[in-house]
Amino acid sequence: MSQSLDRALTLLDALAEGPRTLDQLAEHAHVHKTTVLRLLRTLEAHRFVQRDDARHYRLGTALFDLANRALDDRDVRRAAEPALRELNELTGHTVHLASYEGGEVVYIDKYESRHHVRMYSRVGKRAALHCTAVAKVLVAAFPEPRRREVAGSIEYTRLTANTITTAEAYLAELAAVAERGYAVDDSEHEDFIHCVGAPVRGQRGEVLAAVSVSVPKILLDYDGLLALVPDLLRAADKASVACGWTPDR
Repeated sequence: MSQSLDRALTLLDALAEGPRTLDQLAEHAHVHKTTVLRLLRTLEAHRFVQRDDARHYRLGTALFDLANRALDDRDVRRAAEPALRELNELTGHTVHLASYEGGEVVYIDKYESRHHVRMYSRVGKRAALHCTAVAKVLVAAFPEPRRREVAGSIEYTRLTANTITTAEAYLAELAAVAERGYAVDDSEHEDFIHCVGAPVRGQRGEVLAAVSVSVPKILLDYDGLLALVPDLLRAADKASVACGWTPDR
């Protein structure tokens, strides 16, 4: 990678955390302020960066435009939208769509809860492989050797008392997910949130993405969460049909 490109990407990564001054960006990139200023002027000319005020810089509109165009190019996102929007309206809870990309699970769409108490997430955010319903759905769809490869690559960070912390337990959970057709995050990622997820399939029956419903425990207990599974599975099937899946396959 060219040095200038590497530095420019480093600056964009820093600005993703919020507005920064020239001094802060120079310190983050470990280069002189004149170098940072030159890069910022180029990025600003292409609308990747903009001035927030006299001293601060922030991300520009071109980045958001690129992100939206990239997401709109995902057929699964477009095709699944009506089913996911309907699920969100039916339940009133947060609905996510996620995909597996390069060893990571990433949220590619989101429909906000109508309730005041809700989980924090955003499109583009990575989902932990070992303790989120969408990740379990996506990894459970892999052949057994690949499941084991993924399981062996995870750092099993304990985030709550319910978090899976060993590869053996994770593989057993994946087998259960594959058998029953949906996954559960039993407050494994956040203490106050639990979640159910199901696969969205493509024309050949392959799993393209995972859809989930996330609910604060204060609004629904565990039995109430599981009561949402039929609605979730119907929505996942509708989204799959829109993606070319034929149910009798």
